[in-house]
Amino acid sequence: MSDSENIRIDTVAEEMATYVRSLPRYSRHPTLKGVPLTRFFSDRMMVMDVIRQGIPTSLFMSIKQMAPFSDQEWSDFLDISLKSLQRYKKESDYVFRSIHSEKIIELVEVTAVGLEVFDSQEDFAAWLNASSHALSNRRPIELLRDSYGKEMVLSELHRIDQGIFV
Repeated sequence: MSDSENIRIDTVAEEMATYVRSLPRYSRHPTLKGVPLTRFFSDRMMVMDVIRQGIPTSLFMSIKQMAPFSDQEWSDFLDISLKSLQRYKKESDYVFRSIHSEKIIELVEVTAVGLEVFDSQEDFAAWLNASSHALSNRRPIELLRDSYGKEMVLSELHRIDQGIFV
């Protein structure tokens, strides 16, 4: 992974840590400071609390820079019009509703694992957009629209990481 990609992941991890510590339940919690995003995902209650609180625009913008998804793809994943998404990006105090925050967090999880498995954001993006025999000849990016598909993509990424190919 390139230095700029590591910086983007670290930036998201730090912003996520700052955001989590802003939540009353985690204000004194030492969690996440300088810790990879995988640690965040291992605490399912924390993930749930963040989803319910909502993702602020500033955190979303950092996530967007890390993830290999276009504005149109984000719009499709979140089921928000492109115009609305662009408007939200300009509103510094906007907080995504929990249904949208859940999808954002799911995509962060897939991206964090994908960037660990592949050497670069470009390689990960290429894999996302190529047909996969293991995924019934579908492109992984097509499956990211719902939670079941996301789980299938994550499972395939873990198999690739372990060297298990279909």
